[in-house]
Formats: sequence, structure tokens, C-alpha cells
Amino acid sequence: MTDGKHPSGAPWRNFYGRLKGKGLRKSQEAFLDEDLARLSPGAVDWEANPERRPLDLQALFGGREVWLEVGFGGGEHMVHQAARHPEAGIIGCEPFINGVAMLLGKIREAGVENVAVHPGDVRDLFDVLPDASISRAFLLYPDPWPKKKHHRRRFVMPEYLEPLARVLKPGAAFRVATDIPDYVRQTLEQVPRQGFEWLAERPADWREPWDDWISTRYEQKALREGRVPHYLTFRRR
Repeated sequence: MTDGKHPSGAPWRNFYGRLKGKGLRKSQEAFLDEDLARLSPGAVDWEANPERRPLDLQALFGGREVWLEVGFGGGEHMVHQAARHPEAGIIGCEPFINGVAMLLGKIREAGVENVAVHPGDVRDLFDVLPDASISRAFLLYPDPWPKKKHHRRRFVMPEYLEPLARVLKPGAAFRVATDIPDYVRQTLEQVPRQGFEWLAERPADWREPWDDWISTRYEQKALREGRVPHYLTFRRR
């Protein structure tokens, strides 16, 4: 489009990756039909909020501190954290609708209520998150985009890191897990440039998982295929 926008007014943003995989089971379709609208922060939708009013996190989570998971995959980590940390509200973003359906099923099973789900691009959520409103962020086994010409599509680039830094509170933690050595390199190169400090003093600080970690399906696949996980923790300066 010549004006760089969708008819809804949303900016035209390139998106790389899958939006939908194999057919959903009937139970998963029911989760999407019955639960997604209730759990989605409505202010993220461009048609519902064309003025881009900031998301009311107080109304969403009742005064809890707010965490963000970017690309929650099948949702096991997000639900685990929500159950373990009821004092926090967790917003998860995931454009892959099959993963969203899997998460909704896990939310029902676990009975957690301190969650919100954005089934789309995290950049749309960044548009409406208030400055310095997020206390912790997770980026766990993101798409590695292994070809060199595709490295600019990775999350650890200024297009994503700059708005992430804006919405994180000073002192907020940003956790990154990946099994791809070159992703580690790019993360350590790019993230500190956006106002983050890498919290590592010894090898165990990136070789051992966090105390409240749960191994995801993506990590289990990496281990089966002989790849080594890295656990990187940054602090927003």
C-alpha cells in the first residue's frame, strides 16, 4: 500500500513466520471460540483502539506487577510461571494460532487467571504498553533464522529491542534462552546497546537454567539433537 498502512490504520509491518499449521482439533477450536476474546487485551486491536490509547494494566491485572513473554510457543512456560507467581500478571504474545490454542488448553487445565493473551505480533502490543510498565520479559527459544541473510529478522534487533527497552522498568529482568550459538552472539552484541546489562559472572550463569525454569518442548528437541542451551539474563539499566 502506498501509505504504508492497513485499512484499519495499523502500520504495514512485514511478518516472517507461520501463522497457522496443521488443522486444529475440535477442542482447540472450542478454546479459541470460547476463551480467546476474554483473555485478549482489547486495546491491542487496531480497529477497537485506533487512537492507540495505552493499555490499562491496572484494570487488566488488578495492581499486580506485569511480565511479558514474547513468542510463548506451546505455552507451557507461561502457564508454569503464572501458577508459580500469582503475584504477577503475565501477557503472552504468539502469532502462531496453533500455539495459542495449545496455551488456552493449558490455561483451562491449570486454572490460572493471571494471564492475558495477544494472538499476534508483539510490535502491536508495544504500541499500547505504557512506558516502564513491565517488570520482567522472556524470549525463549525464538525462531533462529539460521541463514545469514535472515539474521535481521531475529527479535534481537533494534526494531524490537528499542520498544522492549521502553516498556521495561529500570532494573527489570530480560531472560533469553536459545540453543543456537550465533543467536547467543547476536544477543550479546545487540541487547546491551539498548540499555541492558548482562548479568553473568561465571559460566554457570549462562549454562544453568533459572531456578523457576521449566524445560519447554523446544528445549527438549534441542537436547535430543545434541544442541546446548544457553540461558542469558539481562537487566534494564
